[in-house]
Amino acid sequence: MRKRKRKPERTGDIKLTKLKLSVLTIGMIGLFLASQGIHSQEASRDYKIGAKDLLEIRVIGHEDASTTVRVSEGGKISMPYLKEVEVAGLTGIELEQKLVTLLGQGYFQNPQVSVFIREYRSNIVSIMGAVRNPGEYELLGRLTLMDLISKAGGPTGEEGKEIIIFRRLNGESTSLKISRDGLLYEGDPDLNVPLHPGDVINVQIDRMVHIFVTGEVRNPGMLEVRKSELPNFTLLKAIAQAGGFAERGSKSGVKIIRRNEEGRERTIKVNVKEIEKGKRPDLKLQEGDVVIVPESIF
Repeated sequence: MRKRKRKPERTGDIKLTKLKLSVLTIGMIGLFLASQGIHSQEASRDYKIGAKDLLEIRVIGHEDASTTVRVSEGGKISMPYLKEVEVAGLTGIELEQKLVTLLGQGYFQNPQVSVFIREYRSNIVSIMGAVRNPGEYELLGRLTLMDLISKAGGPTGEEGKEIIIFRRLNGESTSLKISRDGLLYEGDPDLNVPLHPGDVINVQIDRMVHIFVTGEVRNPGMLEVRKSELPNFTLLKAIAQAGGFAERGSKSGVKIIRRNEEGRERTIKVNVKEIEKGKRPDLKLQEGDVVIVPESIF
């Protein structure tokens, strides 16, 4: 029985297929961007104007009445034809309606007003510490602690055990402590708190410090220890993390090379056998210490 030869695909068919895929891909990207734009527009529409926001106000056909103005600490603005106008707590649409009413009372007939918020300075939150992009971020819509950490590029890997939110409530300063592990690694939803305007978030830095173990240990090299754990990091822990003594390692001849703040070097000799027998306390190590385990002569 003769096999039927498969007809080669025509170049035009291949181009048409690629074109269809391209159109589909572009369409999907367009839908995604549109959804993001709609979300952003909804957040802006619901945004309540506050102190330090920069407003661009246009009275259509009346450039002399138009202005760009920053909201005062008291939540008011001044503009041509009107004295002080209370704007705090209003959305952009609500302010447009208010200005239409005020300007229509003896100044213009059926005025048309547009309000554009150029800077959202009243709804700013700040983040500092162990994140990749610390700084100020606009608080549009609902923003949680995890949302902000994500916007700031995520943690650097040197974050401490707590994340602190500094906040003012009823004129008084307060702080809220959040467990790093509970929020970032255990995903406790109760810790992913919504943020308030003016919040300052400090992702505490707990940097890594280095201790070196060399000589007759199974895995010589550099050890990384969090600075907060350093007060409890001892000689025995360092040797254990380096894999323990090698077969020919000398427990009685261990040396620690340490530099002081002036850069001067001193050598500390330790008999680990005495530590293991409880005859002397385990020695606490310091940042930059070099532990040397010599070879036993026997």
